[in-house]
Amino acid sequence: MKNIQIRPAEPGRDFGQLAEWYSILENNTLSEQYLIDYYEKRREQIIQRVAEGPEGELLGFYWAQRRSADLTNVDLFVKSEKRRQSVGTRLYEDLERSAREAQIKKLQVSFPDTNLDSRAFSEYCGFSEKWHLIQMRLNLDTFDDGPYDAVIDRLKQEGFIFTSMQELGNTEEAQRKLYALNDKTDLDTPGHDGEHNWDSFDDFQKRVCQTDWYKPGGQMIVIDSVSGDWAALSAITRYGDHAYNLHTGVDGRYRGRKLAQAVKVLALRYARDELKVTTVHTDHNTMNHPMIAIDRKFGYVEFSGSFVMKKNLE
Repeated sequence: MKNIQIRPAEPGRDFGQLAEWYSILENNTLSEQYLIDYYEKRREQIIQRVAEGPEGELLGFYWAQRRSADLTNVDLFVKSEKRRQSVGTRLYEDLERSAREAQIKKLQVSFPDTNLDSRAFSEYCGFSEKWHLIQMRLNLDTFDDGPYDAVIDRLKQEGFIFTSMQELGNTEEAQRKLYALNDKTDLDTPGHDGEHNWDSFDDFQKRVCQTDWYKPGGQMIVIDSVSGDWAALSAITRYGDHAYNLHTGVDGRYRGRKLAQAVKVLALRYARDELKVTTVHTDHNTMNHPMIAIDRKFGYVEFSGSFVMKKNLE
């Protein structure tokens, strides 16, 4: 398609259309004002452009947001009637050029695993599969947490302390231990590619502990009272009308003792009693069989899947 202009999106002029497109991408309604506020808070982390036709019509956009010093998450969208007319290619070429100029080393994109067109386009642009994720959902109204009291009591008798970041004062010292346990257990997840989610504690503190979604009461911690080591965690927060269990991890030295089940139950109780929701979502890469098995035991059901694709620019 000729006469396409690639330019930065202007909040007051273009973000209404971008919010509509993001609502399609995320299957969740986003308002124009939400997207403007989100962008203004994170402007330094984001590279974004729209494709504009000769009559001023918006044809698509890309939005690239830094996740770490090396990694940037990408969304790229072209309106359906303008696809296969080189709009997506022009947007991606501009995105990669801008990313290289910003010294970004890795790009990452995700989309539903039923979207074969997005998979084909990603591979055409040089991306390869990083993870295959499944999303799962639990109805807290039907979740029976009573049988897990015995497990929690046994673990307490064995010397494990069940607490939260809120109870620990959410101090910097506690945040450093939370970072270390998150980083270690994330890397130990079956199917993980070995890349760190955060560049450093400072990066973790900024992108986790200082965000709006971070809830100290929803950061459940298990501590070995004998050694003082942090043995397990389960983090949960609220998005809209549901809670989201972001990560559950157990230090490898403590596996096989049902700590994951116990700490996840406490996170689910927090969602029910404090966040006041009736539904919890989570996701797993398809290689993480232990956690998938636990969630299925709890009553989670799979409701969608997605591919995460990556490309190295080095």
